Amino acid sequence: MTAVENSLRRLQTDHIDLYQIQRPDPDTDIEETLSALTDLVRSGKIRAFGTSMMPASNLVEAHWVAERRGLERFRTEQPPYSILNRSIEREVLPVAQKYGMGVLPWGPLGQGMLTGRVRRGQDNNIIRAKLLTLAFSDERRLDAVEQLIPLAEEAGLSMPHLAMAFAISHPGVTSALLGARTMEQLDDLLAGVDTVLSDDVLDRIDEIVPPGLNVNPNDTGWDRPWLTDSSQRRR
Repeated sequence: MTAVENSLRRLQTDHIDLYQIQRPDPDTDIEETLSALTDLVRSGKIRAFGTSMMPASNLVEAHWVAERRGLERFRTEQPPYSILNRSIEREVLPVAQKYGMGVLPWGPLGQGMLTGRVRRGQDNNIIRAKLLTLAFSDERRLDAVEQLIPLAEEAGLSMPHLAMAFAISHPGVTSALLGARTMEQLDDLLAGVDTVLSDDVLDRIDEIVPPGLNVNPNDTGWDRPWLTDSSQRRR
């Protein structure tokens, strides 16, 4: 409640159109979270609310609790999604489609690797230091990028346009977050907003990175506490 009040004051507005929580708190019952968010909706301070990086099982539970308790439900989910990170195609996207949720993926450019600036055999240390990510050292990601670059060239597209068009090609995706850092980057990405990938191009992407998989299996966007906290796995 305090966070919303502070946001309204900083934004100088009387309501927030979409308020999203980031990652579920395993120590807080989902009914408590939904109850607080419902109070915010009914008081007019927010119009709708959603989640970010919530596992499919938690989304199903949340919708069940909302229906059973007469509470407002999650309307959106904001997961990581790109050509290099496709794990949400397995469960999150089908669940979101089933419950009529909007999906707003972040990271469609693969932490910058799908811009075409990062190549195998070149010194990527400067870029890595600037963006504070070790993704540019991942051999599996570099291999995939080297296969995607000629595909983009054959399709007459830049790598960013290929990546963004892929992210919004799935019927379960509502829109993708651009993540532009400069006006030049924003203008370039907006120039490709109407790009539509052919079935042939999408099939070739599937051959490079199979549907439902991450190039790096450990690249989940968020490590679930029940996997990282050993006390939750041992008696």
